[in-house]
Amino acid sequence: MSLVGALPFLKPRLSPSVSPGRQRRHTLPASEFRPLNTQDAISVFEIEKEAFISVSGDCPLHLDEVRHFLMLCPELSMGWFEEGRLVAFIIGSQWDQDRLTLDALTLHKPKGSTVHIHVLAVHRTFRQQGKGPILMWRYLQYLRCLPYVRRAVLMCEDFLVPFYQKSGFKVQGRCSITVASLTFTEMQYPVRGHALMRRNSENTQHHMHTLAVFTHAAKFGSFAKLLVQ
Repeated sequence: MSLVGALPFLKPRLSPSVSPGRQRRHTLPASEFRPLNTQDAISVFEIEKEAFISVSGDCPLHLDEVRHFLMLCPELSMGWFEEGRLVAFIIGSQWDQDRLTLDALTLHKPKGSTVHIHVLAVHRTFRQQGKGPILMWRYLQYLRCLPYVRRAVLMCEDFLVPFYQKSGFKVQGRCSITVASLTFTEMQYPVRGHALMRRNSENTQHHMHTLAVFTHAAKFGSFAKLLVQ
């Protein structure tokens, strides 16, 4: 979706009145997806806090837990940035049991074949624009690049079940985890064995390239860009 000028090979002449800060801003892509890192933790938490406190009274992840997962498994996170600003994100970790337990809220199980999606949140000024479903779709497609992932799971309040069903998640039943008076529905998405796995070789190459970029960015903290297409 990034806009390309009619003459992309000509450098535009910048007016002397344009400040260096504004010049740098225009070098940022219109939209990008990349793995998150600990430097993004505060922005993540600010969005999460605003999105969840007013509805549920608490956040799925507190700031120290956000940092915890972004240190242990940054490759299982995804942030959507517009002109350098975080507008939506997902944070996940690996899990090694059939159902979620209380330990799943704080532990990362590197040998697990399940990705536990802890939180999906969108900045308040970018809601009602379809960004949540788009980000979830891209995240699930990215998980298909990871050979150790067999499924994705999450827990949500009942009113959010239809939202996740539209992304392909199926209800597993009531979750054993409760937070204060809140109860949750557990849902899962089969990453392996899904019809979309029957992709052609071109898509396979694209997804493997995506995996290589995300792995490099997560490991070395680079800001490799994945432009919205």
